[in-house]
Amino acid sequence: MDEEIDTRKIDNSFLRDHNYATEADIISTVEFNSTGELLATGDKGGRVVVFQREQESKNQPHRRGEYNVYSTFQSHEPEFDYLKSLEIEEKINKIRWLPQQNAAYFLLSTNDKTVKLWKISERDKRPEGYNLTDEEGRIRDPTTITTLRVPVLRPMDLMVEATPRRIFSNAHTYHINSISVNSDYETYMSTDDLRINLWNLEITNQSFNIVDIKPANLEELTEVITAAEFHPNQCNTFVYSSSKGSIRLCDMRTSALCDNHSKLFEEPEDPSNRSFFSEIISSISDVKFSHSGRYLMTRDYLTVKVWDINMESKPLETYQVHDYLRSKLCSLYENDCIFDKFECVWNGTDSVLMTGSYNNFFRMFDRNTKRDVTLEASRENSKPRAILKPRKVCVGGKRRKDEISVDSLDFSKKILHTAWHPNENIIAVAATNNLYIFQDKVN
Repeated sequence: MDEEIDTRKIDNSFLRDHNYATEADIISTVEFNSTGELLATGDKGGRVVVFQREQESKNQPHRRGEYNVYSTFQSHEPEFDYLKSLEIEEKINKIRWLPQQNAAYFLLSTNDKTVKLWKISERDKRPEGYNLTDEEGRIRDPTTITTLRVPVLRPMDLMVEATPRRIFSNAHTYHINSISVNSDYETYMSTDDLRINLWNLEITNQSFNIVDIKPANLEELTEVITAAEFHPNQCNTFVYSSSKGSIRLCDMRTSALCDNHSKLFEEPEDPSNRSFFSEIISSISDVKFSHSGRYLMTRDYLTVKVWDINMESKPLETYQVHDYLRSKLCSLYENDCIFDKFECVWNGTDSVLMTGSYNNFFRMFDRNTKRDVTLEASRENSKPRAILKPRKVCVGGKRRKDEISVDSLDFSKKILHTAWHPNENIIAVAATNNLYIFQDKVN
């Protein structure tokens, strides 16, 4: 992992000045497609913005890697559930790409209640020479039609269209927190706080409930599901995490309802570290299979852990993300930051992990060399082609010139959502309403 990272930055595609950004502009999910040529972001306003990577040209070979806006569309609208007197936010919780089968691209996007399958396609020709209508589209008088014309396709400016192909609704009582496409590419699952549903991508009016942890009496509820993901190449296996810090691996071949897990990954807490906040900070906010399918990565409030799926007893590796916040848990509880849900991602070779922190910091951990680095995504230090300087947080004692004091961290600037290109060292980092793209140093 090279600490010298070249940076190319783009803002949210709507190019609003960040000083005037509204709540709707805050980016809520970031996802590369399987080739890395496209990058999608969703925001709290229900919009999806798709960026496309520039093709390399002989004149400007260094421009390869820049992402420009390809398509922008409104995915979800705010709704109101009249039966429950409940407002349903339009915020995009997750985006997942489907593998490309033809010239078009397909992605799934979800808010709290409804998953939609979108088709993104290009059009650069238009038909002309209709018989029953004129060029403006008005119906012609049939008595004036004396000849039969053969319609022809004429070139036109490239137009990118986003159309909803399927709408999967009315299957979740609670808020959807994750969706995951199966490796069979025929099914996907959607997860809320208490249930996981399995869908066929072709069928919108029914889904199968594969996990249900809702107790008969809701007062007996002790944990909720926080995230779930399918195994990258075993279509029968999936994993889900809970607010109690446990990860359950399930096999759909054992029974139709996977309430009984195959494996349970849980690290017992050290009694000497027990505190009022223990249960809150042990809640797992994200779980990800490695690309190989051999490892699991989990993120709780203070750490990232790597588990071998063949060893349930303890994590293989534990990385401290921001251990200096342990003394700040009380104030983080008061300002609700302790409930922030940070995501984590693998690089393409499963050798480096990345996750976010506060003050627009994000952390990278190299599993081979055990080196780690803290980098900052901000307008001030992210000029195009500039080198990112590693940042350090000073906990106590004398502060060096290049260090930042833990007391001066800005907790309103947080990096919850990140994505890593599947094949190259290119990362996307969402910092509130700005999207930053960084890549390894080139030429």
